[in-house]
Amino acid sequence: MKPASTRRTLVLAALSAACGVAAAATERRRLAAMTEGPFYPPQRWRGDDGDWDADLATVRRGGQVLQARGELLGLSLRVLDTQGRAIDGAQVEIWQCDALAAYRHPSVAATPGSFDPGFQGFGAGHSASDGTLAFRTIRPVPYPGRTPHIHVKLRHASFGEVTSQLFVADDPGNARDFLWRQLGAADRGALAMVLRPGGDAGLHWRARHDLVLGV
Repeated sequence: MKPASTRRTLVLAALSAACGVAAAATERRRLAAMTEGPFYPPQRWRGDDGDWDADLATVRRGGQVLQARGELLGLSLRVLDTQGRAIDGAQVEIWQCDALAAYRHPSVAATPGSFDPGFQGFGAGHSASDGTLAFRTIRPVPYPGRTPHIHVKLRHASFGEVTSQLFVADDPGNARDFLWRQLGAADRGALAMVLRPGGDAGLHWRARHDLVLGV
């Protein structure tokens, strides 16, 4: 049996390859800028010794390997400009609450039992030459007052820095979400992930989505 670290690498590689397949249609609508909210974990708090890679569902700390609660989601992304050209080397960060609706942030008390220690809460990666990258995370769950969502922050010389949020397409909570209601139909399409059954790799769900930035 392959070690856990190797299996995790293979899963992420497979998800990255899957980005080459046509992603969820966004009609090349530029990603709408949205608030990062109060729980973006600052770099000074993350430090250099944490596990902040693209696999949010596996935590390695203190010699332990912990697995996240919740339904595993393989999130395949492709970073493009509005002409459909791939953006190479874009830094992409995502963060979300865990299955217990708790965020990882210095302002949130890490009280045992109130959060999932097997979920990173934050992850980062860079787009490849074809604009693709992949995350292994969990299907987002509702947070008090919010519909399920994943925060995303992108940086690149061609467009600077953009912060937005990804929603689950057709989730019943969207209609009650105050940020979703502020979006027009085209912007909603650019931010709505279509979730499909995960199939192999131990995933419950998969989503392929284009993030359109630049000019």
